[in-house]
Amino acid sequence: MKTNLAAKFSLLTIFVLTAAFLIGCATTTKTVDWNSRVGAYTFDQAVTDLGPPKKQAKTDDGNSVVEWITYRSGPTGFGNGADYSRGPAGVGVGQTVGQNYNDRVLRLTFGPDGKLVSWWKNY
Repeated sequence: MKTNLAAKFSLLTIFVLTAAFLIGCATTTKTVDWNSRVGAYTFDQAVTDLGPPKKQAKTDDGNSVVEWITYRSGPTGFGNGADYSRGPAGVGVGQTVGQNYNDRVLRLTFGPDGKLVSWWKNY
């Protein structure tokens, strides 16, 4: 069975596009070693790396507790319903199941000198 040039070119094009798509979709997850940053990492570096914080508060001892939301998941839910009506009367039944937000929060505490003292994350 002979395959013409157009068919060979089409198969090659599909292969190249599929490979490019798969390579382009590959993501690398950068894991940060926060313990190694304690005492050296500054608030200004955090803002440069993570953007503006979501929350920020000063403690009585002069520390700053700062939070970033690194990932926000939306609500997921399922709805189901049924009804029956005959004439002016009707019956309805419904059920809904939902999930609350599950944000990924990074909390960094900086000392009065602006350097990282401690960290916490919920993921």
